[in-house]
Amino acid sequence: MPRFLVTVARHPSAVLLAAQLVVVLAYPALGGTAAGRAVVGVFQVAVVLSAVWAVRRTPTLTWVGLLLGGPAVVLAVLEAVEPDVAAVVLASAAFHVPFYLFVSYSMIRYLFHDDKVTLDELYATGAAFTVVAWAFAYLYAATQFLWPGSFVGFNSPQGETPLSWFELLFLSFTTLTSVGLSDVYPVVDQARSFVMVEQVAGVFYVALVVARLIGLSARRG
Repeated sequence: MPRFLVTVARHPSAVLLAAQLVVVLAYPALGGTAAGRAVVGVFQVAVVLSAVWAVRRTPTLTWVGLLLGGPAVVLAVLEAVEPDVAAVVLASAAFHVPFYLFVSYSMIRYLFHDDKVTLDELYATGAAFTVVAWAFAYLYAATQFLWPGSFVGFNSPQGETPLSWFELLFLSFTTLTSVGLSDVYPVVDQARSFVMVEQVAGVFYVALVVARLIGLSARRG
């Protein structure tokens, strides 16, 4: 166990990536009830805390992560319990969106700080990508409260009810990866604007970050 903990401590980016994947896999089983959503909220707190921990290993301002991550911890649980309260959703987005974007920026800066490709940087590559998807999911959650009917989907074909956070996370991942397989899509101009920004972010991430990583690995080989 001590050796395992030492290994984990050396790879905070891997912990962040694993925590996010746990939430993705656990949400379908736990998101249907208030108690289940509370458990998911605890996992989301773990995501936030692991993100703050990962940021501390990067050459950025740690206090910014703490300033944004602290309220995000509280709001993650509160939103899990009260997912349909507009004030809670908007407050949560107000902290989660800049927090996750800052985490992604910190990790990308970490990836670019030298010309060596380490194991933790490989994990950081995946984590930086997924936290961007998380940020846009929270942005979409706020969007549909500010502009009702912004998104339609299988469970809300006319946009009459707000989509769940998990549906919006699914939209965010399919948009960021450019696979286009989502049955959720924007129908209001403001929502479409945010989706287009995420599409650009996904393309630039592959073109700049992933391409650089591949180039460094090929040169080392």
